[in-house]
Amino acid sequence: MSMPLLLEPLTMRAASARNRLWLPPMCMYSVDAEDGKVTDWHVQHYATRALGGFGTVVVEATAVAPNGRLSPRDLGLWDDAQVEGHRHLVDAVHAGGALAGIQLGHGGRKAGTPPWLPTVPRSEARTSTLEGWDLVAPSALAYPGHAVPRALTLEEADDVVAAFAAAARRAVQAGYDLVELHGAHGYLIHQFLSPLSNEREDTLGGSPQGRRRFALETVRAVRRVLGEGPEGRVLGIRLSATDWVEGGLTAEDTAVLARELVEEGVDVLHISTGGNVPASLPTGPGYQVRFAAQVRQAVAGMTTTGGGSPVVVAVGRLESGAQAEQVLVTGQADAVAVGRYALRDPYAPLRWAHELGVNDWQQAGFPAQYWRGVWA
Repeated sequence: MSMPLLLEPLTMRAASARNRLWLPPMCMYSVDAEDGKVTDWHVQHYATRALGGFGTVVVEATAVAPNGRLSPRDLGLWDDAQVEGHRHLVDAVHAGGALAGIQLGHGGRKAGTPPWLPTVPRSEARTSTLEGWDLVAPSALAYPGHAVPRALTLEEADDVVAAFAAAARRAVQAGYDLVELHGAHGYLIHQFLSPLSNEREDTLGGSPQGRRRFALETVRAVRRVLGEGPEGRVLGIRLSATDWVEGGLTAEDTAVLARELVEEGVDVLHISTGGNVPASLPTGPGYQVRFAAQVRQAVAGMTTTGGGSPVVVAVGRLESGAQAEQVLVTGQADAVAVGRYALRDPYAPLRWAHELGVNDWQQAGFPAQYWRGVWA
């Protein structure tokens, strides 16, 4: 039988994923020592999803500076001492047959919150700022319920760009195949992009072009670290395509940005929505896919600086193999990311392959050790 498109290889610069299923970054809040270092738990968590059949495994939001952590229990890559743990994690993901990616981010005005864990009441988790946290943002505008941040100076903004580049250098040292910048969900890059959180009148604000400048400068700096040519590491960015409220970012704004990002060296556009301001999202199966489709249409026909076509990743309540396959065969995206479902079932790719009629584990590129449980 022909292989479902979902299980076809995906090439990005010099990297090749065995299929088009991604594990997206999801914060685990599991750094008990609060030092940003990878733990055995992280290695086990991500290695399991690699063995489960995901083609690309992207590690959770990893801070480029201590004050950029979303919570004290987040991973970090602001220090060379953190590289060794990430190298161990990458090796485990590679041993499971997947590409290893990492999302680099800075929380901006949403940083420094209590972690979202069963031990923390939902009324407290991620709803306020921890006392004493150095909270920074494009403008001195608080996220509702959080402390008022101080506005970054131009020099401090340059320092944050440099911190992203330094963290990317450490990601390369650790062996990651892909670096994704977190430009979504109301964190610092998204805050610069949105008129709802950026009221600056200098070169980093004042107009749509000005609000895009921080994101583009960060991409340029990280692209230089990852390598400019076809052999360079893969660079992606996760974007919230819309703020879901009047006066905020729109899908049309994101389409313009997407083209500029590709021109500056981005290979992968990972499309989500929301998070910058409280909003009512019409959640449901595949509710964000249409925004990925709009971005894919916007960059159609473009060539990345690595010589390939931009890859667009869709996400948002994709919970069956048939549903994910439909997203791809209808041309709405080039890959799909499966988040919450993968927390329930780390072997979803194996299960979905079986449901889609694949009976050749070797052709699908899945672990030989598991063939009896799925294809016997």
